[in-house]
Amino acid sequence: MATKRRSLYLIPLFVLVSAVIGGMYGPHLEVASAATADDDVKASMKAFTKVYSTVEQNFADPVSADKSIYKGAIPGMLRTLDPHSNFFDPKDLENLREEQRGHYYGVGMQVQGRNGKTIVISPFVGSPAYKAGLKPGDVIIEVNGKTTDNLDSTKVADMLKGPKGTPVAIKVAREGTDDPLVFNIIRDEISRKSVPDAFLLKPGIGYAFIEQFNETTSHELEESLKAMDEDSLKGLILDLRGNPGGLLNEAVAVGDHFLPKGDVIVSHKGRASAEHVYTARTGNHGRDYPIVVLVNRNSASAAEIVSGALQDHDRAWILGDNTFGKGLVQTVYPLIENTGLALTTAKYYTPSGRLIQRDYSNVSFFDYYYRNNTAARNLADVKSTDSGRVVYGGGGISPDEKYTPPKLDAFETELLTKYALTNFRSHFFATHKAKIPADWDVDVATMDDFHKYLLDQKVDFTEADYTKDYDWTKRRLQSEIYKTAFSVDESRKYDIKTDPEVLQGIDALPKAEALMNSARKVIVERMKK
Repeated sequence: MATKRRSLYLIPLFVLVSAVIGGMYGPHLEVASAATADDDVKASMKAFTKVYSTVEQNFADPVSADKSIYKGAIPGMLRTLDPHSNFFDPKDLENLREEQRGHYYGVGMQVQGRNGKTIVISPFVGSPAYKAGLKPGDVIIEVNGKTTDNLDSTKVADMLKGPKGTPVAIKVAREGTDDPLVFNIIRDEISRKSVPDAFLLKPGIGYAFIEQFNETTSHELEESLKAMDEDSLKGLILDLRGNPGGLLNEAVAVGDHFLPKGDVIVSHKGRASAEHVYTARTGNHGRDYPIVVLVNRNSASAAEIVSGALQDHDRAWILGDNTFGKGLVQTVYPLIENTGLALTTAKYYTPSGRLIQRDYSNVSFFDYYYRNNTAARNLADVKSTDSGRVVYGGGGISPDEKYTPPKLDAFETELLTKYALTNFRSHFFATHKAKIPADWDVDVATMDDFHKYLLDQKVDFTEADYTKDYDWTKRRLQSEIYKTAFSVDESRKYDIKTDPEVLQGIDALPKAEALMNSARKVIVERMKK
């Protein structure tokens, strides 16, 4: 049985090795017979088989095909191609499908590892965990009788998942209670919203945060804008910060919603695929309210398709930092035994024709993903927007207006790394039993109580530190207390409404409107000629 299974693993590897060899050496041969190519492939397969056989027979420990091929040879081969081609084992492939579908089965809460313990960060509103009464700050001790001590949060999250309708018993420790609490929960379908936050920041000014692009993103955005009475909007803050991308067709659908019918949204082409141009099919139906798009260095792929399209057509003002710079399209090919291959098959281009993919030819993968210089660009790839503004490829989407988040100082870092804010939240509710009113704000008494708590917990700070960061601390405390007093959704809404970059985005809406009007005039003049 083991021999048969090992052969199954080798078959797709040989196919992949053959494909890579053909891709690497084929273009350098002006004349090459089919026989010569076949000989090269056979020689390569023979060499690989010899190496694998030698390793299997002589390595000091037993060799696992899973480890040596699926976790070694195939990923190693893919790393010679580009940073985004990837191999998915069954678990990784299922996680990818969950992200694309936008739902999974479990109890519905976010957990985080902390000092060997697993802490509930927040139950999702309406989820089985939320309805059962789990609260932020609860420490998960056991899941179905199995201890969670020293397990990482990913393993605990996997223990909480399971088929719909199955029971799971969660034992937690909660500050203010002497004995552990046990919650018997029935697992259900958990929707993972890709547009978790969408509401009016103030009358007429909307806000929508797209966390990633999955199968429901465009529908979620449509419904969110409808709930805000989109026809009456005077401006929109579209937040794509930290959005890693996702499904191409959903990025196209989002771009379609904001651009006039017929406008190009994106195009892509590859060695084995003809150019495909995506245009707005339904269009924005004349809705031309100004838009400010928030981006940062972790806005990538599909997020760059949307922000690039809106920038090239002068439809939005881009605020933030240079985006990641991923302009490669991956196609996922299913392989045997529930595994998959995400292979780069094309490059995509913004409406102006720029390739935003950063150069990865002479850098390590670490430097590629964790670069210091976010402003790199390809000076040879220069294009222009509809109004004639110069834009460059080769370095992500450059913002129209730079925003650099303020760095945390030593005291702020201390509060976060010591979990002083979240721990105080549990302390606060252990001593405050009365229900908090909807318009509650952190008052002087609460700040004094927090100050005393820091001293009792021996947190390292000076009075000058506390005074300097008083407003920041008050804002963070209010956000934490809102999670338990109301919900994580209300806490996030408070964070967003007080976010300095969001506030700067509101101030930039007149710039977005002026940009749009200027582009409109240029286009009209151009049509007259």
